[in-house]
Amino acid sequence: MLQAWHSTGKPEVSTENKPIPLVLASQSPRRLDLLAQIGVTPDAVLPADLDETPKKAELPRDLAKRLAQAKAGQVAQERPDAVVLGADTVVACGRRILPKAETRDEALACLELLSGRRHRVHGGVCIIHNGTAKVRHVMTHVGFKRLSRDEIAWYLESGEWQGKAGGYAIQGRAAACVDLVNGSYSNVVGLPLFETSMLLKGLGYAAEKEG
Repeated sequence: MLQAWHSTGKPEVSTENKPIPLVLASQSPRRLDLLAQIGVTPDAVLPADLDETPKKAELPRDLAKRLAQAKAGQVAQERPDAVVLGADTVVACGRRILPKAETRDEALACLELLSGRRHRVHGGVCIIHNGTAKVRHVMTHVGFKRLSRDEIAWYLESGEWQGKAGGYAIQGRAAACVDLVNGSYSNVVGLPLFETSMLLKGLGYAAEKEG
């Protein structure tokens, strides 16, 4: 649960003595887990339903920002009373945007491309409240060691790649394949926590303290 705070340090509440609700516009359990790490528990989870296909010649960073804002915007129409948080993660090699792997062949193609190379993970975060949107972009450099056929087969067998941008989940088996992370680790998992925390605090939000 979150509470909104005035600069005086006292909680700002509605006439019904309730804090402003926070809604997460994502069905990702990873994002819920990441928010929990910084003491944030959304009051509701309402996944957005969007076509996430990149536009022609759209840059990876622009796609991440656009989808994050679109997700938050769609849910904000349903919950105008709330602060809505939307996020998206895009994995790219140069300007090439990798898919969120849905099949084994897609995951295989991603891993073969990423093997022995550096790539970028672009995170988009958007918070909408009272019709005002604030959007942030975060980029993390990630490097993979050169993967053998056996290592690729071992990872594919895990099934962790399903629905993951770039065909891997760094918090799982893929950690054994990554030899470089330069920037926000949580961004690669699915949500840049520092930037998200700053956006929430900018609205006067603070995580509820125990006791």
